[in-house]
Amino acid sequence: MGTASIAFRTGMAVILTGGFMAMMAAGNANATPPPSQASDTPNVQNARMETRALAGPLAVELKTFEAQSAQPRWIGYSVPQIAGDREVCCAGSNGNWNQDCGLCRLESSDHGINMNSRDASVNLEAPRAIAILFRAENKRIMKIRLVSAECTVDAGGFPFVWLTGVKPADSVAFLGNYVHSGNFNDSDDRKLGRESLTAIALHADESADRALESFVRPTEREELRKQTAFWLGEARGKAGLAALQQMAKSDPSTEVRAHVTFALSVSREPAALDEMIRMAKDDESSHVRGQALFWLAQKAGKKAAAAITGAIENDPDTEVKKKAVFALSQMPKDEGVPKLIEVAQNNRNPAVRKQAMFWLGQSKDPRALAFFEKVLSQ
Repeated sequence: MGTASIAFRTGMAVILTGGFMAMMAAGNANATPPPSQASDTPNVQNARMETRALAGPLAVELKTFEAQSAQPRWIGYSVPQIAGDREVCCAGSNGNWNQDCGLCRLESSDHGINMNSRDASVNLEAPRAIAILFRAENKRIMKIRLVSAECTVDAGGFPFVWLTGVKPADSVAFLGNYVHSGNFNDSDDRKLGRESLTAIALHADESADRALESFVRPTEREELRKQTAFWLGEARGKAGLAALQQMAKSDPSTEVRAHVTFALSVSREPAALDEMIRMAKDDESSHVRGQALFWLAQKAGKKAAAAITGAIENDPDTEVKKKAVFALSQMPKDEGVPKLIEVAQNNRNPAVRKQAMFWLGQSKDPRALAFFEKVLSQ
């Protein structure tokens, strides 16, 4: 696991790295809790601590702090966190990813974050806060860290300024500067743009929705549009779904639209499934239709199965038909195996029948073995 990676855990450990290509289940409620009710002050240890109220614009405060930071220093504040079951924790050192949101060592060389699902007994709508921490050195902000405000953080013995009274919209505006800057690319080791994007996505404020929508305009970089799409699905509820639906219909990049199918698959909004089905049927790109079918298979259910079998029968592209057969193989066996047998028996396209036979063989399911025995005995 390299630096600046992100891991998401929902029950069992699932790790997502830069491409976000893994499944995830997390809440997407979009309520904005009152800031005064949130537990918004982390337990800071091993630091020369100073707490002060924000006296002017946040951007001015942070730029002044940056300009005065010849030696390493930390500054941070909290904002209400968007409702859901996620708890933001630190990555441990040497690639050890904490399961329990224990001590967060800010000076650790591995500065990724974990997102763990909270206990089901916890009220997911209860006010929560996220701490946004900036490390400055050589008169530059060099690192951004995110943790749930109830975490304990170790500042490595360096000075630490804690700001109170920060408005979420001002925080979104400041972080947005990093997202729009040249920092948002794969070659920047500090990944300030990516960290800022994650932080914005977790703000419980309408300004975050507007910022994320601005990041997916067709004029923005493809990588930014793709990663923003993920957060629109994972964290932003109905507003995020509306933005994804617009991207699905109008983004000019087939790669971005293909990634939108994944973003829709992690959304908790019921209408996201309908949009995935529409993309599987109607998108002009066979690549996008195939990706939509793949992520539909992970959703399972009658609607998804009908869309997949419909593609096998009706899509004009044989490669898409074959991807749809693969999608059947990814469904729960009680749903997928009978449909694969039906395709292997009845589909008129020999390439599709061959593909179904291949995936039946890979399934190691007794029903598949019985089907092969029947075919061979004829």
